[in-house]
Parts: sequence; C-alpha cells; structure tokens
Amino acid sequence: DSGEPAAQIRFYTWEEIQKHNLRTDKWLVIERKVYNITKWAKRHPGGHRVISHCAGEDATDAFQAFHINPTLVQKFLKPLLIGELAPGEPSQDRDKNSQLVEDFRTLRKTAEDMNLFQASPLFFSCYLGHIIVMEVLAWLMISYFGTGWITTLILACILTTSQAQAGWLQHDFGHLSVFKKSSWNHIVHKFVIGHLKGAS
Repeated sequence: DSGEPAAQIRFYTWEEIQKHNLRTDKWLVIERKVYNITKWAKRHPGGHRVISHCAGEDATDAFQAFHINPTLVQKFLKPLLIGELAPGEPSQDRDKNSQLVEDFRTLRKTAEDMNLFQASPLFFSCYLGHIIVMEVLAWLMISYFGTGWITTLILACILTTSQAQAGWLQHDFGHLSVFKKSSWNHIVHKFVIGHLKGAS
C-alpha cells in the first residue's frame, strides 16, 4: 500500500459518450472502458480517419479486428483512459443490433479457434516462389525464342497471371498480414511491389 488515495473511477452513459464524436472532441469505448482520443487520433499508426470513425461509439470489434497484438496496444491506451461505462449501460451503444454483434463475435471466435488468422509461412513462400518462377520463365522464353507472335501471346498470359498474383501478394504484405514483425512485412512488400511489379 503506497498510502496514496486510489483514483476514482468515473462512469459514463452512452448518451454522454455519443456527444464526443466531433473533430475537436473524440471519445470511444473498448471493452466497456472509455478513452479520450482527441489529441492522440492524429498520431494513430493506422491513420486518424480509421480511429475517428469510431468516435462516440463502441470500438471493441474494430479494435480487435485491426490490432494483431492487443497487449502491445494496451500501453498506448492506458494514458487515454478516462473512465468506464456505467454499470447499467449495455456493452454496445443502443444503435447497434446486439444479436448481430454477438453473432459476429461468435464467428470471430470460431475463426480464431480454427487458426484462420494465423498466416502460413510455407504458403506465402510458395506463393512468392511461383510468381518468381513465372517471371523467370517469361525472361527465358524471350531469351531463347525471341519476340514472335506465338511467344508474345504465351508471355502475355504468363506475365498477366504473374502480375495479378503479385498484386494480391503485395496487398497481404502491405497490410502487415503475414509476419508478426512489421519490418519483415515491409521488406517483402517493397520487394514484390518495387521489383516484381515495378511500382515506384
């Protein structure tokens, strides 16, 4: 016991929380805890629009959907905590269909239990490998067969498939969906979009 008085927990109603959905005044709720994100929204790594969209609302499901490591994110939330929902208040605001919210949470739990949110390094390695094989095959075909009509048509099919696949692969890495470390996702994303797709 430190001898200091315990901080008084402040309780809020949904009516009060919903008033804080302005550009200059933003609160949101995550797992019944109320956070003032007004000043912090501009520094949000996912962008201020994403987090501001949840102002004045329950953001529990969005929080769980967009954060790979909620434990890490909790350290950023602590200084923003201003209170909790009043005990008599429902967990989500009254404008939401509670049965629909519960159904989605059950669906998410089922997907988590099936490990559907766990990326397979073998799958993504094979995915990248087959794209590289198609790119090399196209280069070898030009080297050996030249640029005749038949070769060009075959190359068009191979490179179209390769580029389409590379587009989806860079998308997964760009959303930090494959590796647990963001830096690895960024490295592979830049390789695929910069070297294989030729974007600058």
